[in-house]
Amino acid sequence: MSIEKVAIIGLGLLGGSIGLATKARAPGITTSGFDADPAVRAKATERGLTDTVCDSAADAVRDADLVILCVPVGAMREAAAGIADVLPPHAIVSDVGSSKQSVAEDLATALPGARVIPAHPVAGTEQSGPEAGFATLFVNRWCILTPPSGADEAAVAALADFWRKLGARIEIMDPQHHDLVLAVTSHIPHLIAYTIVGTASDLEEVTQGEVIKYSAGGFRDFTRIAASDPTMWRDVFLHNKAAVLEMLGRFTEDLTALQRAIRSGDGDTLHELFSRTRAIRRGIIQEGQDDPSPDFGRGH
Repeated sequence: MSIEKVAIIGLGLLGGSIGLATKARAPGITTSGFDADPAVRAKATERGLTDTVCDSAADAVRDADLVILCVPVGAMREAAAGIADVLPPHAIVSDVGSSKQSVAEDLATALPGARVIPAHPVAGTEQSGPEAGFATLFVNRWCILTPPSGADEAAVAALADFWRKLGARIEIMDPQHHDLVLAVTSHIPHLIAYTIVGTASDLEEVTQGEVIKYSAGGFRDFTRIAASDPTMWRDVFLHNKAAVLEMLGRFTEDLTALQRAIRSGDGDTLHELFSRTRAIRRGIIQEGQDDPSPDFGRGH
């Protein structure tokens, strides 16, 4: 099956970037978009995020071959239910949420019988909203597809081909495994960032503003991901609760061991940990998932 029209529901960072990337890299595919916020629709029209910005989700999905829900995971079921009566029978329904088990359940409930293939493009920035989208967001990034058992193979192949056109690399994964992996690689790091920035804020009175004034690279990097969309991340933690709590328990144990090593002056343990994790960081760069230049390529 071929994808000739894509409907994008939700025109923030990811939805807007999908629209722009499709225009730039797959010009033969037409796009329509909808966002529940009129101000977002106006900005999306101004920026040309999709070929057509519609005033309703029903208008956006009409005649679509692929519908991508780009809303917070907590809003997936409602968004899917809103298009159930007008969804073309042949259409593939997908999403961009970073938790997959709960999304798969919500979409299956709201759209029984539909070709639902959940997906997660592992790409993004700390920015949000229709101003934040850009066409190269998905280039050389992974897009993980988590098709349900018995999914239409032609639909899975068509969705994978669409994401490859946008520059992404494709991985097929079980949704439960996806949620565990992303709990480690994304969700827990964001939780730690939100926590340490919150702790620093609580200490501002004690330090007389010096925590923020003299923030070094480490704290600055934490504040970057702590600037991410609060609604999206609230929903991620609530909908990937089991995996996050499992990984958080493991992290707490490791943190306790590190605390014990510092207290006892166990320099060998600290050096071994820091050497091992430094190698992992270098592996991320070798995989092309970050910039190897000094200071992460930042300009000053």
